[in-house]
Amino acid sequence: MKKNIFRIVLLTGTVISLFYVPWILVWAWILPLPNNVQEQVDEAIAHGFDGMIVYVDEGEKSPAFYTGGWKDRENKIPADHKSLFKIASISKLYTAVAITKMVKEKRLSLDETLLTYFPELIGRIEYADKITLRMMVEHRSGIPNFTDNPAYWENEQENGSKALEFALDLPASFKPDKGYEYSNTNYLLLRRIMDSVLGYNHNEYIKEKILVPLELKNTFFSITEVDLDDVMSGYYVGYDKDFKANEYGMLATAEDVGDFLRAINDGSVFEEGEKEIYPYVYEHGGLVIGYQSLAEYHKDIDTVVVQFINTTDFNGYEWNLSEIIINRIVKIVKNNKSTS
Repeated sequence: MKKNIFRIVLLTGTVISLFYVPWILVWAWILPLPNNVQEQVDEAIAHGFDGMIVYVDEGEKSPAFYTGGWKDRENKIPADHKSLFKIASISKLYTAVAITKMVKEKRLSLDETLLTYFPELIGRIEYADKITLRMMVEHRSGIPNFTDNPAYWENEQENGSKALEFALDLPASFKPDKGYEYSNTNYLLLRRIMDSVLGYNHNEYIKEKILVPLELKNTFFSITEVDLDDVMSGYYVGYDKDFKANEYGMLATAEDVGDFLRAINDGSVFEEGEKEIYPYVYEHGGLVIGYQSLAEYHKDIDTVVVQFINTTDFNGYEWNLSEIIINRIVKIVKNNKSTS
């Protein structure tokens, strides 16, 4: 009897859970796997994405590009793999590599504290005297994430220039190095520390030490550096507005991001002794209004996959869907490798 009651409760809970899961996610997950990546991209567009770019670098082969949907929905311009895309938090990889190089040059120390560089933050960021640069790079500082503050989004574009204010005078999420919480504030502060130590903008250092050596000629730091016609439009579910003109930091082509990701994973972005110092992850995602990106390296098949999608939403369903899609793309690549 008890077992039957347990089964009924379990089944009821499952049914209720499924009721709250958008069926598009379930459908996208259970559909038979297409034969090739382009078919998967076309299928993803059919799920409701406005536009999509996929880059696949299998190492021994020439990189392949796949597109679907619109670069510009209003003007009916098809997606173009050469388009610039706002890569959002993928930029943290570039920052982490640059910090590694500064540590190797003895300009920075990962063991120094936030207080060392910004004594004025004592009392405004809890544990500022105990939080190290390493903890900030690894998101183990406990510093609150400014983008989690609802007030920041009341005027997000204007507040971008004073983002740090939305993380000050708040309790820490946890004691330093006693937990993990992804926080954009960590990298905002790290970039300011770089500027202070360098005596000039950290973007110039990244360009000199990373972009130029790797010949990443289609990577930029601001919308002001590029022709807007070269940028893929960005859309938010429920709004007609194109968010292309909004300032969201770094932009790059899928190919440039793919080349950079491979360079991190094969070590070619590093000088001697730097890879041993590098304290961060080897792949990343990015999300801002109208733009979501995933850049992954799969060691078992020596393959880099970069996925750009220019549709986002409030509930995160579009992000969940994008993760399902890239997982299916990777499975397709693996299947094709095993049969070739």
